[in-house]
Amino acid sequence: MRLLIGFAFVLSTLFSTAATLHVGTSQTYADPARAARDARPGDTILVHDGTYRGTFWIENLQGTADAWIVIRGTSRSGVRFEGGSESMHLSDCAYVRIEELTVTRQTANGMNIDDAGTYETPTHHIHVRNVLFVDMDATGNNDMLKLSGLEDFVIDSCTFINGSAGGSGVDMVGCHRGIIRGCVFERLGSNAIQAKGGTQYLRIGRNRFIDAGQRALNLGGSTGLQFFRPLDAPFEAADIGVYANIFLRSVAPIAYVGSVRVDVANNTIVDPERWVMRILQETVDTTRFAPCGQNMFRNNIVVMKNMLSTHANIGPNTAPSTFTLANNLWYMADNVDRSRLNAPPLTEQNGLYGIDPRFVSASDLHLQPGSPAIGVGTRVDSLRVDFDGRLYAVPPSIGAFEGAVASVVEHETEHRPVHLLRTHRGWLIESTAPITADVYDLLGQFLRTEHVQPGSSVIADVDTYIVVRGE
Repeated sequence: MRLLIGFAFVLSTLFSTAATLHVGTSQTYADPARAARDARPGDTILVHDGTYRGTFWIENLQGTADAWIVIRGTSRSGVRFEGGSESMHLSDCAYVRIEELTVTRQTANGMNIDDAGTYETPTHHIHVRNVLFVDMDATGNNDMLKLSGLEDFVIDSCTFINGSAGGSGVDMVGCHRGIIRGCVFERLGSNAIQAKGGTQYLRIGRNRFIDAGQRALNLGGSTGLQFFRPLDAPFEAADIGVYANIFLRSVAPIAYVGSVRVDVANNTIVDPERWVMRILQETVDTTRFAPCGQNMFRNNIVVMKNMLSTHANIGPNTAPSTFTLANNLWYMADNVDRSRLNAPPLTEQNGLYGIDPRFVSASDLHLQPGSPAIGVGTRVDSLRVDFDGRLYAVPPSIGAFEGAVASVVEHETEHRPVHLLRTHRGWLIESTAPITADVYDLLGQFLRTEHVQPGSSVIADVDTYIVVRGE
Protein backbone atom coordinates (compact mmCIF):
# COMPACT_ATOMS: atom_id res chain seq x y z
CA MET A 1 0.00 0.00 0.00
CA ARG A 2 1.27 3.46 -0.85
CA LEU A 3 0.27 7.03 -0.29
CA LEU A 4 1.06 9.54 -3.01
CA ILE A 5 1.48 13.05 -1.75
CA GLY A 6 0.53 15.28 -4.70
CA PHE A 7 2.57 18.14 -6.02
CA ALA A 8 2.44 21.29 -3.95
CA PHE A 9 4.85 24.15 -3.76
CA VAL A 10 6.87 24.91 -0.65
CA LEU A 11 4.83 26.43 2.15
CA SER A 12 6.47 29.55 3.53
CA THR A 13 7.03 28.99 7.23
CA LEU A 14 8.37 32.14 8.82
CA PHE A 15 10.76 32.27 11.71
CA SER A 16 9.75 34.23 14.80
CA THR A 17 12.29 36.90 13.80
CA ALA A 18 11.04 37.21 10.22
CA ALA A 19 9.35 40.43 9.19
CA THR A 20 6.62 41.30 6.71
CA LEU A 21 7.48 44.38 4.68
CA HIS A 22 4.28 45.93 3.30
CA VAL A 23 4.33 47.51 -0.17
CA GLY A 24 1.63 49.68 -1.73
CA THR A 25 -0.39 52.85 -1.38
CA SER A 26 -0.42 53.99 2.26
CA GLN A 27 1.94 51.12 3.16
CA THR A 28 5.46 51.35 4.58
CA TYR A 29 7.10 51.01 1.16
CA ALA A 30 5.95 52.44 -2.14
CA ASP A 31 7.46 49.67 -4.29
CA PRO A 32 9.21 46.30 -3.91
CA ALA A 33 12.67 47.66 -4.75
CA ARG A 34 12.61 49.95 -1.71
CA ALA A 35 11.40 47.12 0.50
CA ALA A 36 14.13 44.83 -0.86
CA ARG A 37 16.82 47.17 0.45
CA ASP A 38 15.63 46.47 3.99
CA ALA A 39 14.75 42.78 3.56
CA ARG A 40 16.63 40.15 5.55
CA PRO A 41 16.64 36.34 5.29
CA GLY A 42 13.21 34.95 6.16
CA ASP A 43 11.35 38.19 5.42
CA THR A 44 8.30 38.50 3.18
CA ILE A 45 7.85 41.51 0.91
CA LEU A 46 4.05 41.62 0.72
CA VAL A 47 2.81 43.62 -2.27
CA HIS A 48 -0.75 44.84 -1.74
CA ASP A 49 -3.35 45.11 -4.50
CA GLY A 50 -2.64 47.94 -6.91
CA THR A 51 -0.89 48.82 -10.16
CA TYR A 52 2.91 49.21 -10.14
CA ARG A 53 4.88 50.67 -13.04
CA GLY A 54 8.54 49.58 -13.25
CA THR A 55 11.32 48.98 -13.83
CA PHE A 56 12.02 48.10 -10.18
CA TRP A 57 15.70 47.16 -9.80
CA ILE A 58 16.46 44.64 -7.07
CA GLU A 59 20.13 43.84 -6.56
CA ASN A 60 21.95 41.49 -4.18
CA LEU A 61 18.79 40.31 -2.43
CA GLN A 62 20.12 37.34 -0.49
CA GLY A 63 18.10 34.86 1.49
CA THR A 64 19.57 31.63 2.84
CA ALA A 65 18.81 27.95 2.37
CA ASP A 66 16.86 27.94 5.65
CA ALA A 67 15.32 31.40 5.28
CA TRP A 68 14.19 32.37 1.81
CA ILE A 69 13.06 35.92 1.05
CA VAL A 70 9.58 35.97 -0.48
CA ILE A 71 8.12 38.63 -2.79
CA ARG A 72 4.41 37.88 -2.76
CA GLY A 73 1.31 39.62 -4.02
CA THR A 74 -1.82 39.65 -1.89
CA SER A 75 -3.65 38.26 -4.95
CA ARG A 76 -2.49 37.38 -8.43
CA SER A 77 -5.26 39.32 -10.17
CA GLY A 78 -5.06 42.34 -7.84
CA VAL A 79 -1.31 42.98 -7.94
CA ARG A 80 -0.44 44.24 -11.43
CA PHE A 81 3.00 45.23 -12.63
CA GLU A 82 1.88 47.09 -15.72
CA GLY A 83 3.78 48.98 -18.41
CA GLY A 84 7.29 50.34 -18.24
CA SER A 85 10.22 48.61 -19.87
CA GLU A 86 10.25 45.77 -17.29
CA SER A 87 8.34 44.90 -14.13
CA MET A 88 11.18 43.83 -11.83
CA HIS A 89 14.83 43.27 -12.71
CA LEU A 90 16.66 41.07 -10.21
CA SER A 91 20.45 40.76 -10.29
CA ASP A 92 22.90 38.79 -8.11
CA CYS A 93 20.14 37.36 -5.92
CA ALA A 94 19.82 34.08 -4.05
CA TYR A 95 17.09 32.13 -2.25
CA VAL A 96 14.27 34.37 -3.46
CA ARG A 97 10.69 33.31 -4.16
CA ILE A 98 8.36 35.42 -6.33
CA GLU A 99 4.66 34.56 -6.39
CA GLU A 100 1.05 35.69 -6.90
CA LEU A 101 1.57 38.61 -9.32
CA THR A 102 0.45 39.75 -12.77
CA VAL A 103 3.05 41.11 -15.20
CA THR A 104 1.63 42.87 -18.25
CA ARG A 105 2.28 45.32 -21.11
CA GLN A 106 6.03 45.78 -20.73
CA THR A 107 8.01 47.12 -23.70
CA ALA A 108 11.32 45.26 -23.13
CA ASN A 109 11.07 42.09 -21.02
CA GLY A 110 8.21 41.27 -18.68
CA MET A 111 10.56 40.28 -15.85
CA ASN A 112 14.34 39.96 -15.98
CA ILE A 113 16.48 37.87 -13.61
CA ASP A 114 20.23 37.70 -14.21
CA ASP A 115 23.71 37.38 -12.72
CA ALA A 116 24.66 41.00 -13.52
CA GLY A 117 27.14 39.65 -16.06
CA THR A 118 29.33 38.05 -13.36
CA TYR A 119 29.53 34.49 -14.63
CA GLU A 120 31.51 33.33 -11.58
CA THR A 121 28.74 34.39 -9.17
CA PRO A 122 25.46 33.25 -10.68
CA THR A 123 22.07 34.15 -9.33
CA HIS A 124 20.77 30.96 -7.71
CA HIS A 125 17.83 29.34 -5.97
CA ILE A 126 15.09 31.43 -7.49
CA HIS A 127 11.47 30.21 -7.51
CA VAL A 128 8.77 31.90 -9.59
CA ARG A 129 5.33 30.56 -8.78
CA ASN A 130 1.78 31.33 -9.91
CA VAL A 131 2.67 34.49 -11.80
CA LEU A 132 0.58 35.58 -14.80
CA PHE A 133 2.57 37.02 -17.69
CA VAL A 134 0.15 38.47 -20.24
CA ASP A 135 -0.07 40.86 -23.20
CA MET A 136 3.44 42.04 -23.97
CA ASP A 137 3.48 45.58 -25.39
CA ALA A 138 6.32 44.75 -27.78
CA THR A 139 6.77 42.98 -31.11
CA GLY A 140 10.52 42.29 -31.29
CA ASN A 141 12.85 39.90 -29.48
CA ASN A 142 11.22 40.67 -26.13
CA ASP A 143 10.65 37.94 -23.56
CA MET A 144 8.05 37.57 -20.86
CA LEU A 145 10.55 36.04 -18.42
CA LYS A 146 14.21 36.58 -19.28
CA LEU A 147 16.72 34.46 -17.35
CA SER A 148 20.50 34.82 -17.71
CA GLY A 149 23.04 33.02 -15.58
CA LEU A 150 20.62 31.32 -13.17
CA GLU A 151 21.27 28.10 -11.32
CA ASP A 152 18.96 25.88 -9.25
CA PHE A 153 15.67 27.52 -10.17
CA VAL A 154 12.01 26.54 -10.48
CA ILE A 155 9.27 28.09 -12.65
CA ASP A 156 6.07 26.60 -11.29
CA SER A 157 2.36 26.97 -12.14
CA CYS A 158 2.84 30.19 -14.13
CA THR A 159 0.79 31.33 -17.14
CA PHE A 160 2.20 32.99 -20.25
CA ILE A 161 -0.34 34.45 -22.73
CA ASN A 162 0.08 36.74 -25.75
CA GLY A 163 3.83 37.17 -26.00
CA SER A 164 5.84 39.41 -28.30
CA ALA A 165 5.87 38.25 -31.93
CA GLY A 166 9.66 37.91 -31.90
CA GLY A 167 10.19 36.76 -28.32
CA SER A 168 9.78 33.86 -25.91
CA GLY A 169 7.67 33.08 -22.89
CA VAL A 170 10.75 31.94 -20.95
CA ASP A 171 14.17 32.67 -22.44
CA MET A 172 17.24 31.14 -20.80
CA VAL A 173 20.86 32.00 -21.55
CA GLY A 174 23.49 30.02 -19.69
CA CYS A 175 21.13 28.64 -17.05
CA HIS A 176 21.71 25.40 -15.15
CA ARG A 177 19.70 22.95 -13.05
CA GLY A 178 16.21 24.30 -13.59
CA ILE A 179 12.66 22.97 -13.55
CA ILE A 180 9.74 24.39 -15.54
CA ARG A 181 6.56 22.59 -14.55
CA GLY A 182 2.82 22.94 -14.43
CA CYS A 183 2.76 26.07 -16.61
CA VAL A 184 0.51 27.18 -19.46
CA PHE A 185 1.94 28.82 -22.58
CA GLU A 186 -0.62 30.22 -25.02
CA ARG A 187 -0.35 32.41 -28.12
CA LEU A 188 3.40 33.00 -28.00
CA GLY A 189 5.60 34.51 -30.72
CA SER A 190 8.86 32.80 -31.60
CA ASN A 191 8.94 30.32 -28.71
CA ALA A 192 7.27 29.31 -25.51
CA ILE A 193 10.61 28.23 -24.00
CA GLN A 194 14.10 28.85 -25.34
CA ALA A 195 17.22 27.35 -23.75
CA LYS A 196 20.57 28.38 -25.21
CA GLY A 197 24.03 29.82 -24.49
CA GLY A 198 25.32 26.77 -22.58
CA THR A 199 22.07 26.02 -20.75
CA GLN A 200 22.25 22.57 -19.14
CA TYR A 201 20.31 20.23 -16.84
CA LEU A 202 16.69 21.25 -17.32
CA ARG A 203 13.44 19.42 -16.71
CA ILE A 204 10.43 20.71 -18.65
CA GLY A 205 7.41 18.75 -17.52
CA ARG A 206 3.63 18.72 -17.21
CA ASN A 207 3.16 21.98 -19.12
CA ARG A 208 0.51 22.86 -21.69
CA PHE A 209 1.60 24.58 -24.93
CA ILE A 210 -1.19 26.07 -27.07
CA ASP A 211 -0.39 27.95 -30.30
CA ALA A 212 3.07 28.43 -28.82
CA GLY A 213 4.84 30.04 -31.74
CA GLN A 214 7.30 29.08 -34.46
CA ARG A 215 9.15 26.63 -32.22
CA ALA A 216 7.22 25.90 -29.03
CA LEU A 217 10.41 24.54 -27.49
CA ASN A 218 13.62 25.93 -28.93
CA LEU A 219 16.09 23.58 -27.30
CA GLY A 220 19.23 25.44 -28.25
CA GLY A 221 19.54 28.43 -30.54
CA SER A 222 22.12 30.96 -31.63
CA THR A 223 24.00 32.91 -28.96
CA GLY A 224 26.81 35.43 -29.15
CA LEU A 225 29.95 33.75 -27.82
CA GLN A 226 30.46 36.43 -25.16
CA PHE A 227 27.13 35.50 -23.55
CA PHE A 228 27.80 31.79 -23.01
CA ARG A 229 27.84 30.54 -19.43
CA PRO A 230 30.36 29.08 -19.00
CA LEU A 231 32.21 30.96 -21.71
CA ASP A 232 33.69 27.74 -23.13
CA ALA A 233 30.47 25.67 -23.19
CA PRO A 234 30.64 23.32 -26.23
CA PHE A 235 26.89 23.33 -26.90
CA GLU A 236 23.92 25.67 -26.96
CA ALA A 237 21.90 23.33 -24.73
CA ALA A 238 22.42 19.90 -23.20
CA ASP A 239 20.95 17.34 -20.80
CA ILE A 240 17.31 18.43 -21.00
CA GLY A 241 14.29 16.25 -20.23
CA VAL A 242 10.97 17.18 -21.86
CA TYR A 243 8.41 14.98 -20.15
CA ALA A 244 4.62 14.57 -20.04
CA ASN A 245 3.69 17.84 -21.76
CA ILE A 246 0.79 18.66 -24.08
CA PHE A 247 1.39 20.51 -27.36
CA LEU A 248 -1.52 21.89 -29.41
CA ARG A 249 -0.56 23.29 -32.79
CA SER A 250 2.46 25.66 -33.28
CA VAL A 251 4.58 25.57 -36.41
CA ALA A 252 7.00 23.06 -34.87
CA PRO A 253 6.46 21.84 -31.30
CA ILE A 254 10.04 20.61 -30.85
CA ALA A 255 13.25 22.14 -32.19
CA TYR A 256 16.64 20.63 -31.40
CA VAL A 257 19.07 23.45 -32.27
CA GLY A 258 22.74 22.84 -31.55
CA SER A 259 21.70 20.68 -28.61
CA VAL A 260 22.93 17.33 -27.31
CA ARG A 261 21.51 14.73 -24.93
CA VAL A 262 17.95 16.06 -25.03
CA ASP A 263 15.23 13.54 -24.18
CA VAL A 264 11.69 14.28 -25.42
CA ALA A 265 9.51 11.55 -23.94
CA ASN A 266 5.87 10.80 -23.11
CA ASN A 267 4.40 13.94 -24.60
CA THR A 268 1.11 14.32 -26.47
CA ILE A 269 1.44 16.41 -29.65
CA VAL A 270 -1.66 17.40 -31.61
CA ASP A 271 -1.90 19.17 -34.99
CA PRO A 272 1.60 20.55 -35.54
CA GLU A 273 1.28 23.01 -38.40
CA ARG A 274 4.36 22.30 -40.51
CA TRP A 275 6.76 19.92 -38.78
CA VAL A 276 6.71 17.74 -35.68
CA MET A 277 10.35 18.48 -35.01
CA ARG A 278 13.27 20.47 -36.39
CA ILE A 279 16.94 19.45 -36.20
CA LEU A 280 19.15 22.48 -36.79
CA GLN A 281 22.63 23.84 -36.14
CA GLU A 282 22.69 27.63 -35.99
CA THR A 283 26.01 28.04 -34.14
CA VAL A 284 28.56 26.38 -36.42
CA ASP A 285 32.18 25.93 -35.33
CA THR A 286 33.39 22.35 -35.70
CA THR A 287 36.44 23.05 -33.54
CA ARG A 288 34.20 23.80 -30.56
CA PHE A 289 30.59 22.76 -31.07
CA ALA A 290 29.46 19.20 -31.70
CA PRO A 291 26.73 18.90 -34.33
CA CYS A 292 23.18 18.67 -33.02
CA GLY A 293 22.82 15.00 -32.11
CA GLN A 294 22.65 12.25 -29.47
CA ASN A 295 19.06 13.29 -28.76
CA MET A 296 15.94 11.19 -28.20
CA PHE A 297 12.26 11.27 -29.18
CA ARG A 298 10.32 8.42 -27.60
CA ASN A 299 6.98 7.37 -26.13
CA ASN A 300 5.23 10.34 -27.73
CA ILE A 301 1.76 10.46 -29.28
CA VAL A 302 1.71 12.57 -32.45
CA VAL A 303 -1.67 13.29 -34.05
CA MET A 304 -1.27 15.17 -37.35
CA LYS A 305 -3.20 16.54 -40.29
CA ASN A 306 -2.35 16.21 -43.96
CA MET A 307 -1.29 19.89 -44.01
CA LEU A 308 1.99 18.78 -42.38
CA SER A 309 4.99 19.44 -44.61
CA THR A 310 7.24 16.66 -43.28
CA HIS A 311 7.64 14.91 -39.97
CA ALA A 312 11.07 16.46 -39.44
CA ASN A 313 12.96 19.39 -40.90
CA ILE A 314 16.66 18.49 -40.88
CA GLY A 315 19.20 21.23 -41.52
CA PRO A 316 22.89 21.09 -42.47
CA ASN A 317 25.77 20.51 -40.03
CA THR A 318 23.62 18.23 -37.85
CA ALA A 319 23.91 14.56 -36.90
CA PRO A 320 20.41 13.10 -37.31
CA SER A 321 21.74 9.54 -37.58
CA THR A 322 22.73 9.75 -33.89
CA PHE A 323 19.12 10.44 -32.80
CA THR A 324 17.13 7.70 -31.07
CA LEU A 325 13.44 7.46 -31.98
CA ALA A 326 11.42 4.71 -30.35
CA ASN A 327 7.91 3.68 -29.33
CA ASN A 328 6.12 6.71 -30.74
CA LEU A 329 2.54 6.57 -31.99
CA TRP A 330 1.95 8.55 -35.21
CA TYR A 331 -1.58 9.13 -36.53
CA MET A 332 -2.72 11.25 -39.46
CA ALA A 333 -6.49 10.86 -39.50
CA ASP A 334 -7.12 12.52 -42.86
CA ASN A 335 -4.37 10.58 -44.66
CA VAL A 336 -3.51 7.47 -42.68
CA ASP A 337 -0.92 6.37 -45.25
CA ARG A 338 1.20 9.45 -44.38
CA SER A 339 1.33 8.52 -40.71
CA ARG A 340 4.58 6.58 -41.00
CA LEU A 341 7.75 8.49 -40.14
CA ASN A 342 9.40 9.61 -43.37
CA ALA A 343 12.44 11.77 -42.60
CA PRO A 344 15.65 10.01 -43.63
CA PRO A 345 18.14 9.37 -42.19
CA LEU A 346 15.96 9.25 -39.04
CA THR A 347 14.81 5.74 -38.21
CA GLU A 348 12.58 4.43 -35.44
CA GLN A 349 12.29 1.33 -33.31
CA ASN A 350 8.87 -0.09 -32.37
CA GLY A 351 6.87 2.79 -33.80
CA LEU A 352 3.08 2.60 -34.17
CA TYR A 353 1.70 4.09 -37.39
CA GLY A 354 -1.77 4.98 -38.61
CA ILE A 355 -3.48 3.92 -35.38
CA ASP A 356 -5.97 6.16 -33.61
CA PRO A 357 -4.75 6.69 -30.01
CA ARG A 358 -8.40 7.01 -28.93
CA PHE A 359 -8.48 10.14 -26.84
CA VAL A 360 -11.52 10.69 -24.67
CA SER A 361 -12.45 13.62 -26.92
CA ALA A 362 -10.86 16.33 -29.06
CA SER A 363 -10.56 18.52 -25.97
CA ASP A 364 -9.73 15.74 -23.48
CA LEU A 365 -6.50 13.99 -24.38
CA HIS A 366 -6.72 11.29 -21.73
CA LEU A 367 -6.73 7.78 -23.15
CA GLN A 368 -9.93 5.77 -23.40
CA PRO A 369 -9.90 2.24 -21.96
CA GLY A 370 -8.51 -0.04 -24.62
CA SER A 371 -6.39 2.66 -26.27
CA PRO A 372 -3.53 1.14 -28.30
CA ALA A 373 -1.18 3.56 -26.49
CA ILE A 374 -1.72 1.89 -23.10
CA GLY A 375 1.08 -0.27 -21.77
CA VAL A 376 3.27 -0.25 -24.88
CA GLY A 377 5.83 2.41 -23.98
CA THR A 378 9.41 1.91 -22.93
CA ARG A 379 10.53 2.76 -19.41
CA VAL A 380 12.11 6.21 -19.04
CA ASP A 381 14.40 6.09 -16.02
CA SER A 382 14.10 9.78 -15.18
CA LEU A 383 10.30 9.93 -15.50
CA ARG A 384 7.78 8.64 -12.96
CA VAL A 385 4.58 10.69 -13.20
CA ASP A 386 2.24 11.73 -16.00
CA PHE A 387 0.65 15.10 -16.76
CA ASP A 388 -1.85 14.60 -13.93
CA GLY A 389 0.81 13.60 -11.41
CA ARG A 390 -0.13 9.91 -11.47
CA LEU A 391 2.60 7.29 -11.50
CA TYR A 392 3.23 5.71 -14.87
CA ALA A 393 2.61 1.98 -14.99
CA VAL A 394 5.34 -0.52 -15.86
CA PRO A 395 5.50 -0.62 -18.82
CA PRO A 396 4.12 2.89 -19.26
CA SER A 397 1.53 4.15 -21.68
CA ILE A 398 2.64 6.27 -24.61
CA GLY A 399 1.87 9.98 -24.33
CA ALA A 400 1.38 12.50 -21.53
CA PHE A 401 -1.32 10.50 -19.73
CA GLU A 402 -1.06 7.09 -18.14
CA GLY A 403 -4.03 5.06 -19.28
CA ALA A 404 -3.68 1.93 -17.17
CA VAL A 405 -5.60 1.19 -14.00
CA ALA A 406 -4.38 3.63 -11.36
CA SER A 407 -1.16 2.33 -9.86
CA VAL A 408 -1.42 4.48 -6.74
CA VAL A 409 -3.56 3.87 -3.67
CA GLU A 410 -4.90 7.22 -2.52
CA HIS A 411 -5.21 6.45 1.21
CA GLU A 412 -3.39 4.35 3.72
CA THR A 413 -5.14 1.76 5.85
CA GLU A 414 -6.21 2.67 9.36
CA HIS A 415 -3.74 0.16 10.75
CA ARG A 416 -0.75 2.28 9.79
CA PRO A 417 -1.75 5.96 9.91
CA VAL A 418 0.76 8.45 8.56
CA HIS A 419 0.63 12.23 8.81
CA LEU A 420 2.74 14.43 6.54
CA LEU A 421 3.28 18.17 6.47
CA ARG A 422 5.48 20.41 4.30
CA THR A 423 7.63 22.88 6.21
CA HIS A 424 10.38 25.28 5.18
CA ARG A 425 12.90 22.52 5.99
CA GLY A 426 11.19 19.67 4.10
CA TRP A 427 8.64 16.97 4.90
CA LEU A 428 7.62 16.34 8.52
CA ILE A 429 6.48 12.71 8.87
CA GLU A 430 4.63 11.32 11.86
CA SER A 431 3.91 7.60 11.88
CA THR A 432 2.91 4.96 14.39
CA ALA A 433 4.86 2.24 12.57
CA PRO A 434 8.08 1.90 10.54
CA ILE A 435 7.68 3.09 6.97
CA THR A 436 9.69 3.51 3.81
CA ALA A 437 9.49 6.82 1.93
CA ASP A 438 10.57 7.07 -1.69
CA VAL A 439 11.63 10.64 -2.50
CA TYR A 440 11.05 12.08 -5.99
CA ASP A 441 11.80 15.47 -7.52
CA LEU A 442 9.10 17.73 -8.96
CA LEU A 443 9.09 15.88 -12.27
CA GLY A 444 8.95 12.43 -10.79
CA GLN A 445 12.62 11.49 -10.99
CA PHE A 446 13.53 9.08 -8.20
CA LEU A 447 16.07 10.54 -5.78
CA ARG A 448 16.43 8.04 -2.93
CA THR A 449 14.66 5.89 -0.34
CA GLU A 450 14.36 6.85 3.34
CA HIS A 451 13.60 4.35 6.14
CA VAL A 452 11.58 6.13 8.82
CA GLN A 453 11.09 4.85 12.35
CA PRO A 454 7.93 5.41 14.43
CA GLY A 455 7.52 8.93 15.77
CA SER A 456 8.43 12.21 14.07
CA SER A 457 11.05 12.55 11.35
CA VAL A 458 12.03 15.19 8.80
CA ILE A 459 13.00 14.50 5.18
CA ALA A 460 14.95 17.65 4.39
CA ASP A 461 13.97 18.32 0.79
CA VAL A 462 11.59 21.15 0.07
CA ASP A 463 11.07 20.72 -3.67
CA THR A 464 10.02 17.07 -3.64
CA TYR A 465 7.08 14.80 -3.21
CA ILE A 466 7.17 11.40 -1.56
CA VAL A 467 5.53 8.02 -1.81
CA VAL A 468 5.10 6.35 1.57
CA ARG A 469 4.85 2.57 1.86
CA GLY A 470 5.32 -0.12 4.47
CA GLU A 471 8.60 -1.66 5.52
